[in-house]
Amino acid sequence: MIEFCGVYKAFGDETVLDNVSFRIDRGETLIILGASGSGKSTILKLILGLIRPEAGEIFIDGRDITTLRERDLVAVRRGIGMVFQEGALFDSLSVRENVGYRLYEDGNADESAIEDAVRRELSFVGLEDAIDKMPAQLSGGMKRRVGIARALLGSPHVVLYDEPTAGLDPVTKRTILELMIRLRDLEGVTSVFVTHDLHAAGIMANEYAAAEEGGTVRFLTDPARRSHNRYIMLQGGVICFEGDFSELTQSADPYVKKFVS
Repeated sequence: MIEFCGVYKAFGDETVLDNVSFRIDRGETLIILGASGSGKSTILKLILGLIRPEAGEIFIDGRDITTLRERDLVAVRRGIGMVFQEGALFDSLSVRENVGYRLYEDGNADESAIEDAVRRELSFVGLEDAIDKMPAQLSGGMKRRVGIARALLGSPHVVLYDEPTAGLDPVTKRTILELMIRLRDLEGVTSVFVTHDLHAAGIMANEYAAAEEGGTVRFLTDPARRSHNRYIMLQGGVICFEGDFSELTQSADPYVKKFVS
C-alpha cells in the first residue's frame, strides 16, 4: 500500500532522512519509533505529498507520488486520513463542522448526507452527543477522538497518526489505542503510527479486536496470534531497526536497547 525506496530528504544543510526504504502492506500498521528530530513526522508529510524528497521514490497504492503535480496529489490525499497530536481542530467551528469539513469544502454532498456521515464517524469514536459542542468545550482526549472521526470521513484506505497518545492520561490513551486497533483489525485500514511511546507500541503489538454477536467489540491478548504490525526505529534519519515487537525488545543494538529501557 505504501513503499519508500531510497528516500533522501534534507532541509538546508541538515539531512533528515538518509536512504530510507520500507514497505507497508495493505491492512498493516507500521509503527515508527525514535527520539524527537529523528525524522518520524517528516515521513508522514512525505506520504501526504506536503513535501518532496531530494531523491528516492514514494509509492502509494502502486503510484509514485514524487512525480505528481499538486492537482493530482489532491486525489491521492482523499484516500488518506490524518490524525494530529493535538487534534488540530478549528476553534471557530463546531464538532459537526470540524468532522464534516472536507465534505463541506467539496460542496458535492447535501446537508443530510454530510450529517449522516458525521454522525456515523462520531458514533464510531463514542462522541455523537458532542456534535454541537465547540472545541473549547472538549477535553484533550475528546479532541483527539474528534480528530480521528474527521480523519475517517470518506472511508480512507490509509490513516496516519502523529503522536496521538502524547500527553494523555492512561484511561484516555487506552481509548485512543482501542480505536486504532479496531480500525486495523475490523476495518482493515492501513496505518502509520508515529510515536515515542513504547507502552502504546506494546499495546498495539499484543492486543487485537474481535467483534462478537450483537456488535460488541472485545480486546484480547493472544501471544500465538500474529498482529498486523511492524516496527521501525529511526536514528539520525536512518533506520536502525526493523522487525516485530518481540525483536524490538530483544534487540542488541545499543540505541534500541537504550530506547526500550
